[in-house]
Amino acid sequence: MMNENRIDDKTTDLIYGRNSVIEALKSDQSIDKVYIGTADSKGSIGKIIGMAKDRGIPVKDVTGQKLDAMCGSTNHQGVAATISAVEYSSIEDIYQKAEEKGEPLFVIIADEIEDPHNLGALIRTAECSGAHGVIIPKRRSAGLSPTVFKASAGAANYTPIVRVPNLVAAIDELKERGVWIYCADMDGQNWCKVDYSGAVGLVIGSEGNGVGRLIKEKCDFTVSLPMLGQINSLNASVAGGIIMYEIARQRMKL
Repeated sequence: MMNENRIDDKTTDLIYGRNSVIEALKSDQSIDKVYIGTADSKGSIGKIIGMAKDRGIPVKDVTGQKLDAMCGSTNHQGVAATISAVEYSSIEDIYQKAEEKGEPLFVIIADEIEDPHNLGALIRTAECSGAHGVIIPKRRSAGLSPTVFKASAGAANYTPIVRVPNLVAAIDELKERGVWIYCADMDGQNWCKVDYSGAVGLVIGSEGNGVGRLIKEKCDFTVSLPMLGQINSLNASVAGGIIMYEIARQRMKL
């Protein structure tokens, strides 16, 4: 008899098997993403897809081999789900934190950072540098899995993480509320010669693709770090950390 709830050391953030995933979707369990590794979208798989969409949970198609590797088993019945380590927050939660501290808003916007270790490190630095929250997209991004939580060294407990269906729309909302949006990318102003006073939204893109074109077009400023070696980009969490602490330095008037 298959043990659908088996979770080994490689899959501490996964549940798999059709009944297990259905029950998780029925409950208040915070599910980050559902993975479908079968072409059969009828029956219970179709039910799972419908339930996930009703809850606004992203559904991703993967190969059966990919699902085997993720689960460390072939007994997944074509479906798995990742569990969120903590609950997501709202943009209002970020504003509330800023108001409680009596500070202008300081928010990090992570554009398609898919590596969970990078996202966790970014959340950790955001918390340490005084950012009031982090915004991530629902799709093409790591979510709040236990891997991300561990990489954040627990910072995800203290930093509101907001997951939105559309980053462009979220940026528009921030701008309407008086937030200046800064983009970390190439061919911008020197990062330490920019005025970050006032409400700040800092966009950090992935190492592979950088900040997306539509996102970059929404930004008020582009800031860059000098690349003095042979490599032309930094790890996303490292680049973000440098700029976050420049923002913190200016806010502390050092």
